[in-house]
Amino acid sequence: MGMENGEIRWFLPEWRGILPVADFHVPARFVRYLKHHPFEVRWNTAFTEVMRGCADRDETWITEDIIKSYEALHDLGHAHSAEVWREGNLVGGVYGVAIGGAFFGESMFSRETQASKVALVALQRRLKERGFIMHDTQWTTPHLASFGGHEIPCDQYLKLLQRAIRLRASFMGSKTEKVPLKRVV
Repeated sequence: MGMENGEIRWFLPEWRGILPVADFHVPARFVRYLKHHPFEVRWNTAFTEVMRGCADRDETWITEDIIKSYEALHDLGHAHSAEVWREGNLVGGVYGVAIGGAFFGESMFSRETQASKVALVALQRRLKERGFIMHDTQWTTPHLASFGGHEIPCDQYLKLLQRAIRLRASFMGSKTEKVPLKRVV
């Protein structure tokens, strides 16, 4: 995490937030919303723009050094973005790092109502289809809890992490993929 003094630090909390991949829950209310508000989802076509969207807030840990570090990870094929588009405009997204069958979600943003949720649902679908078993969210927010996000003790997290990083899962396929509504939910 980028600190105010310019340092980059690693934190290992006693409890860690995760989203279930196999049993991901999409609230019925959100399914109804999507039926009337179609979006396009793309992968890795605007990685830096997604990071900058996530950093565009009053307080952020996403410093220029963090952006450069994740751009390098992206160039190496380890960091990825789910981007939500409407009428040619980037309106939301999420980014993170994939290692084996683990995805480490870093941040998400929304410039339009529900766009970050669209990114999250599309990401979860992709993780499941591609053989991932773990989505680390660091901590649980009410937003993530509405999708089944919860916290697990550090020792349980580390066991799941060891199992996940040993898997052979691949995040990428097509760079641009339009996601029909019925495939998002």
